[in-house]
Amino acid sequence: MSDFVHGPQADVRKSHDAKRSHDLESGSPDPELKGEHVAADMVQADDSDEVIRAQELRSQKGFLRKMRRGEEWLDEKMGIETQGVDRIHEEDKKPPSILNVFFMWWSVTCHVGTLPIGVLGPEFGLSLNQSIAGIVVGTVLGAMCTAYCGTLGPKQLGLRAIATSRYSFGFYGAKLCSVLNVIIGGGFAVVNVVVVGQILAAVSNYTMSIAVGCVIIAIIGYVISVFGFAIIHTYEKYSWIMAFILLLILIGQVGGKVDAGIPAEDTGLSYSGSMLSFIALCFSSSSGWCSIAADYYCNYPADTKSWKIFFLTVFGISLPTVFVTSIGACLGNIALSGADANPDLALAYVDHGLGGLLRECFHPMGFSKFCLVLLVFSVLGNNVAVNYSSGLSLQLLGHYFHAVPRFVWSFVNALVIAVLAIAGRQHLSTIVSNFVSLLGYWTISFTFILLVEDQWFRRREGYNLNVWDVPGQLPWGLAAVVALLAGYLAGGVTGMAQTWYIGPIAAKFGGFGGDVGIYLSGVITLIVYPPARWYERKMTGR
Repeated sequence: MSDFVHGPQADVRKSHDAKRSHDLESGSPDPELKGEHVAADMVQADDSDEVIRAQELRSQKGFLRKMRRGEEWLDEKMGIETQGVDRIHEEDKKPPSILNVFFMWWSVTCHVGTLPIGVLGPEFGLSLNQSIAGIVVGTVLGAMCTAYCGTLGPKQLGLRAIATSRYSFGFYGAKLCSVLNVIIGGGFAVVNVVVVGQILAAVSNYTMSIAVGCVIIAIIGYVISVFGFAIIHTYEKYSWIMAFILLLILIGQVGGKVDAGIPAEDTGLSYSGSMLSFIALCFSSSSGWCSIAADYYCNYPADTKSWKIFFLTVFGISLPTVFVTSIGACLGNIALSGADANPDLALAYVDHGLGGLLRECFHPMGFSKFCLVLLVFSVLGNNVAVNYSSGLSLQLLGHYFHAVPRFVWSFVNALVIAVLAIAGRQHLSTIVSNFVSLLGYWTISFTFILLVEDQWFRRREGYNLNVWDVPGQLPWGLAAVVALLAGYLAGGVTGMAQTWYIGPIAAKFGGFGGDVGIYLSGVITLIVYPPARWYERKMTGR
């Protein structure tokens, strides 16, 4: 990881923090900055054009004015965050401990909603050892994508993740990223909500509908997300502990039933296809956070070392994700591969899904129900992050969207998630295997585009933060959009292996095919974006 300086966020030495911050904001660079990569136009303290237009809309439009007053009242009474997507100036940053970069991801990933991904290993016909190998490889590679995108948070002096993408995708192309980001987060949240619905139904001896549990967890997750950055970082720092202990108890109680000697169902090309598909799932699971990671790092100072952010994120995502997903693979080994030896557990999984399986795995029954109720709350760390970042992404769709308070968009997002979860509550495995794989085609292209832009095209000139919301001075974004679509259509579509479609390249692996869409998407994006961006810069000068 290179720790070079970007534009106005030049390496701020601690001994000159106050003076350097003033120089950056006033437009007069410190003489000591000569020779460093400082953008021509420095950051101004004045509000940006996007912020000003949003404020005007809030004051002129009656319904927007009422919502703004409601947000201010909630802030006064309960201290909710009203920052929205506005850039956070260096002197306004309130950074949490750097260790939060590590522990936050434990709460986002160490929860019961991560288990279904691991269960798919045995469901794909892989042995337990093969499943765990796929989990480690896919998770670490995906975590590296999220970690790199996260390093752009401190570098960008207070810009959120999707706002940062405007320097590659342009003002209008970044709107596509906003929509995809909301879809990604919604997909993860739907899986979590369905699992919780199954668990609460199991706790009630299947007298309560799964739909009721879906609604309950969606509401709780939304309420916490309303309070914003500060409380989320505090909540995420500790909420994983309970889930970690309960999952240790779970593997302790079922460990004796796990049979690692059960062989894989397939060999040859069919095995390769299953393994590639499973690695793609695990990659997508941990790379899916690449478009929101910077949202939680933008309060860190500009001089925060990139290597610290990178490695704390990689380990913060990889360790808990591998831990929980491997337990999921063990559950799949017991209920699917070892169904003959564990008929009761296999029947519980077939009849009542993951919730029914967990109910039978914990014992005795009274203790089992107690553990399941506590596990329900483990998904909140994930859903809270999704609701928070989705609200920010929706604000970036335009000035009217920006004028609507974040807590309103977060509510809309939570409502849609609950509806989708209720609609798909009987098809959890299908949702996970189909939806999560599709995420990877977008996340790897998004990461590579930001990587090439940051490390190649802006390595020397940096970022002019005065223009983050000025369409006429941002890149056209055509190169990035073309590279993204080329990766998705030429790579993802031809290489995907889903229940509803198997691409021509994926079909070469026989059986159910092998999902190589992620790998093809990444390669095609790297081939298309550099020359396309070079030509775009040559023609437009941006």
